[in-house]
Amino acid sequence: MTEGLDLGFDGAEDLLRVWRQGMRPDPNLTVSEWADQHRWLSSRGAAEPGRYRTARAPYLREIMDALSPGHPAQRITFMKAAQVGATEAGNNWIGFVIHHAPGPMLAVLPSLELAKRTSRGRLDPLIADSPALRERVNPARSRDAGNSMLSKEFPGGILVLTGANSATGLRSMPARYVFLDEVDAYPASADEEGDPVTLAEARTTTFSHRRKVFMVSTPTIRGLSRIEREFEASDQRRYFVPCPHCGAMQWLQFDRLRWAKGKPETAAYHCEGCERPIAEHHKTEMLARGEWRATAVSRDPKAIGFHLSALYSPLGWKSWSDVAREWLAAQGLDETLRAARNTLLGETWVESGDAPEWQRLADRRESWKPGTVPMAGLFLTAGADVQRDRIEVDIWAWGRGMESWLVDHIVIPGGPDDPAAWDKLTTLLGKSWQHANGAFMTVARLGIDTGYEAAAVYAWSRKVGFEQVAPLKGLEGFNRSAPVSGPTYVDATIGGKRLRRGARLWSVATATFKAETYRFLRIERPSDEDRALGILDASGTVHIPGWADTEWLKQLVAEQLVTIRNKRGYARQEWQKMRERNEALDCRVYARAAAWILGADRWDEATWRRLEAQAGVETRLPAAVPAAPTPPDPAQPKAGTLTTPRRKRRAYTPNFMRD
Repeated sequence: MTEGLDLGFDGAEDLLRVWRQGMRPDPNLTVSEWADQHRWLSSRGAAEPGRYRTARAPYLREIMDALSPGHPAQRITFMKAAQVGATEAGNNWIGFVIHHAPGPMLAVLPSLELAKRTSRGRLDPLIADSPALRERVNPARSRDAGNSMLSKEFPGGILVLTGANSATGLRSMPARYVFLDEVDAYPASADEEGDPVTLAEARTTTFSHRRKVFMVSTPTIRGLSRIEREFEASDQRRYFVPCPHCGAMQWLQFDRLRWAKGKPETAAYHCEGCERPIAEHHKTEMLARGEWRATAVSRDPKAIGFHLSALYSPLGWKSWSDVAREWLAAQGLDETLRAARNTLLGETWVESGDAPEWQRLADRRESWKPGTVPMAGLFLTAGADVQRDRIEVDIWAWGRGMESWLVDHIVIPGGPDDPAAWDKLTTLLGKSWQHANGAFMTVARLGIDTGYEAAAVYAWSRKVGFEQVAPLKGLEGFNRSAPVSGPTYVDATIGGKRLRRGARLWSVATATFKAETYRFLRIERPSDEDRALGILDASGTVHIPGWADTEWLKQLVAEQLVTIRNKRGYARQEWQKMRERNEALDCRVYARAAAWILGADRWDEATWRRLEAQAGVETRLPAAVPAAPTPPDPAQPKAGTLTTPRRKRRAYTPNFMRD
């Protein structure tokens, strides 16, 4: 084909070489074969450094091979538990692309910061410790634009890393390959420009039948989980393994892992065919002889999906006894149980948004002196809901484990345009409520909604000071790791004059605190017999006084969590009103957010003991735990304003407890 061409010019051989490479078809080599031949694991990023062996986790072979150019699948979904090797499978695909099937590749992490950490902690060792990759990717140099933290050039292609929170990064280039890692941790929208997964997949349009999209994640909440939605739309493959006793093929399910009561070290898997227990040491052979089987029909013939729980984790990674032990440790709290379901079983958590019956709450009302703080209450917060013609305020007392008591309900007549209403709210900040032991408490922090007449709320908050008042803005969606974020400085209008950065605004994932409130309301109370044995109320228990009327109770349970699907089938959960008025629930959420802002969710034992010392409350922990010394203070400060004596190592003290 080169006859008649003048090849005497400089660079002709290089031109021909590149041309031949471009004409060469993709190699007939799978990703798993490439990994076994060329991949080396670094001691910096792997527990088992050395040559990579697919046989160590044989269930990954078919997943990786589906990413090979010769496989017909274009969308590969992997819904998985923690510690099953998914990250290394993704890294093997990246190495394969760089070495044997070059092309533009986009790797998307939940955030830009995580993308940078992944580049330093995983990609750099991947390239540096595998000779086949090291010779194709230039070392990172400050003047070499081909290899930066978020961009790796190689002959015939480029790897770009970005965050799901960056719309610019998601639309930066066309891509033949897209690796979407931990998609359930992605934000709902990238810079308010749309779903990050949709934006990333749009980059593959020009590559038609040659594209590959690999979506990996530990699932989160039913109805919100992206990875579950993709898995359910696929052929839903499960890894079937043989019983060493009867040979019955089955996929491992958690309810067949059994152990003696209180002895997770006895955990063994019971075959669904012969019911005989299978010991842990059989797992290696079972995994080696296992096979993936589709359990559904995919909506898209080019989309396949895999699911794997921690029960498949190879020997030396996570044992069945470890799974049993972690499952037992998670019992008692929905947060830990949810994490265990996600990370151990690789399954979504079903969020219960069913509102408790208000009649049941009415039957559980308790009697204590109106306007006083019960014995175990250690500090106060308030939630204020601004309405057109009134401001409603609920005062909540909080104790250990976020146990709570409704102390007062106040309705201030007059809306945000009434100066007298704001004056009364200011007076409320200085009011005291008496503790059962005689101490007097003021509101440590008041959370106030800015959804109605934000300018008036900013003006009042700025006037009284942000140390005791927190303006709040509600956000849609759940965020359990940080349900409150901020503060951010926003412009405020004071007396008709605009002040830049004039107010400090906190953002609140209200869905998280509403779900928590309903969960706490469903906690069962100890019986009289249990109380006689010294059993206390569980953490999170909500105590409602006898003076709370029917209307207030109905407002507290006025919303329901429902799943909404749009025209494209994407699901989201949102709270919807079941009745018009819901001020009690809103005020509860604002007061709870105020407690978070104070730091109550993160206080150490010493802080709780200082609060107990203020109120004169005997510690609720066993006597074996040494009590912190009570600082001498002849002035007897009010509860909630404790001062701490100087020590060589000063313990953390929340702002509201300082002078």
